[in-house]
Amino acid sequence: MTTDSLSMTLAALADPTRRAILARLSRGEASVTELAEPFAMSFPAVSKHLKVLERAGLVARGRDAQFRPRRLQPEPLREIDKWLESYRALWDARFDRLETYLQVLQKGDPDGSHN
Repeated sequence: MTTDSLSMTLAALADPTRRAILARLSRGEASVTELAEPFAMSFPAVSKHLKVLERAGLVARGRDAQFRPRRLQPEPLREIDKWLESYRALWDARFDRLETYLQVLQKGDPDGSHN
């Protein structure tokens, strides 16, 4: 995943409406009408959200006669997960150090010298 596509994916995920649309699509294909139901917004507004998700590669448009269901494309989410993996290791190490420090504090040795 290039930096540009990563940025597009993260920008698409930054909006709560788009995340809600993705959550709905995680349960299966849906039409624009079905996707618009829970939102107090116009079809053009929902369509704009869908276009952002499509440009980021998160949603694909199907073809079934006049019915054009949208479906989730999980690959960009997998790429974000892979990108975040290195940060998980960093935070795990920091949490381990914090846990050790908290244990020292609980024993009454705030500088960690164990004297």
